[in-house]
Amino acid sequence: MELNKKHGYLIQWLIGVGDLVVLNLLFFIVYYGLGPRYTSAISHSLREVVLLLNFCYFFSLYFVPLQLHLAIVFIDKIVQRAVVLVTTLMFLFATCLIFLNIGDVLATFLLVYYLVTVVVFSLWRVFVRLTLKMYRRKGYNFKRIIIVGAGKNGMELYKLMKDDLSYGFNIMGFFDDNLALKTVLPNYLGMTHEVEDFVLANDVDEIYCTLPGTNDEKILRMLNFAEKHMIRFYIVPEFYRNIKKSLVMEMIESIPLLTIRREPLQAAYNRALKRAFDIVFSLAILFTIYPILYAIVGILIKMSSPGPVLFKQKRTGLYGQNFNCYKFRTMRVNPQADSMQAVKNDPRKTRIGDFLRRTNLDEFPQFINVLHGEMSVVGPRPHMLKHTEQYSALIDKYMVRHLVKPGVTGWAQVTGYRGETRTLEQMEGRVKRDVWYIENWSFFLDLKIIVVTVFNMFKGEKNAY
Repeated sequence: MELNKKHGYLIQWLIGVGDLVVLNLLFFIVYYGLGPRYTSAISHSLREVVLLLNFCYFFSLYFVPLQLHLAIVFIDKIVQRAVVLVTTLMFLFATCLIFLNIGDVLATFLLVYYLVTVVVFSLWRVFVRLTLKMYRRKGYNFKRIIIVGAGKNGMELYKLMKDDLSYGFNIMGFFDDNLALKTVLPNYLGMTHEVEDFVLANDVDEIYCTLPGTNDEKILRMLNFAEKHMIRFYIVPEFYRNIKKSLVMEMIESIPLLTIRREPLQAAYNRALKRAFDIVFSLAILFTIYPILYAIVGILIKMSSPGPVLFKQKRTGLYGQNFNCYKFRTMRVNPQADSMQAVKNDPRKTRIGDFLRRTNLDEFPQFINVLHGEMSVVGPRPHMLKHTEQYSALIDKYMVRHLVKPGVTGWAQVTGYRGETRTLEQMEGRVKRDVWYIENWSFFLDLKIIVVTVFNMFKGEKNAY
């Protein structure tokens, strides 16, 4: 166990050394690339400036610590944290240079260095994570773990850890007092009173306890044992069987509270950031692409069938409030527009309407809704009022998707849940992804969804009809 722990710490140190190599290498590339015109202010004290840069990196790790070595880290979070780390580093570095009375001419150097570093450092961190995952798949840098309790929660935990070897878990087996499970478990190791002896004899790194709360005496005994022997101890709460959610712990003094979900957009800073991006992005679209698109598409729509260019429909928005959602009209004017979804080979669609739907171009007028503040660029897609009434009675979490503004595109749409929902299971899948988006929102997740949406516009989608 001691060797395995040292191995884990060595990987963290290697990541840190790699970070420094990348940061210093980029510094000298930019330094010599720009030439003396932009770097003369630091040429006489280059060594001290480089030492200062490295010091600022270590100080930045206090605010944005390393997480690449953890079992589960998503790629978009890696990029997000890399950008935050570089931004923090550059802020500290620039502040220190100002106190050293470096001339304003260095501003160009710092800007170029920052932009280059944000891109290259993010790619470096993603490369390190992918390399570490490959390393773990080969059986290295793993943690020896046991699972105490072989009920529903224990088996679900086992399947999750076994699904991907890159998580770095070596599951040694189960302990459970139900001897009837001995023949059906993947690896039965014994009863719960045998845990301590096995852990000491086999250098176990972590204990995962999924016993029900009625076994509090056994749980407390193993917890105290783990603390005494410096072994990490994790408890899967019994109610997880019924509440399949990543609960968030809050504290009132010393009393722990569990809340149903984490919502990043409850923070004023995140809401301001998302709204600022919505305004900038929608203005850019409305003053560049949209006027040209409106002129061309408007003529084609008018030629295809009589009626307005824009289609206006009441949709459900933030906190269940209704608003007028705009789209380019893709169907002939019909009385079922507010009650019937578009289906494959829908006879109501016009020829130009079919093209607009397949390419997502029919959604562009919704940037007007974004500018008005009724929608966001990214969020759960707004549904017609009839669907809100229908599905809110059938799906428990349906109304949760209205805790944020609806979006022109969304996580559900880029993960295969775009277009018609023929069955209740399809709508449940969409709602599940919408709720996941609310709980896992980040600015970089929004950027990822936008990039995938643009890619799908050119590639085409089979469910776009």
